[in-house]
Amino acid sequence: MSIMLGNLTVAQMEQRLGITLSDEHRQIFTESRQEKVNDTPLASGCWHCFDIPFMLMCDGKETAMRFRDIIQQYTITKGVTFQIGWER
Repeated sequence: MSIMLGNLTVAQMEQRLGITLSDEHRQIFTESRQEKVNDTPLASGCWHCFDIPFMLMCDGKETAMRFRDIIQQYTITKGVTFQIGWER
């Protein structure tokens, strides 16, 4: 059993990663962010960022790879551990 806590906004996620997304990437993240995930599966193409552990949870592998590809374009502050996972 794992416990995941938190509901980070795009701005909070950028701050934790030590990056500034382009306007285009910020819009992509903003439009696909799912606010609530307690007992509700992620909708297609959506994500939710947990604070503990610091993790971007996506609806599926395709969505996870999409957001991974975006985030990899930015330099992440040394010492930041960030996970990306998917539900299905």
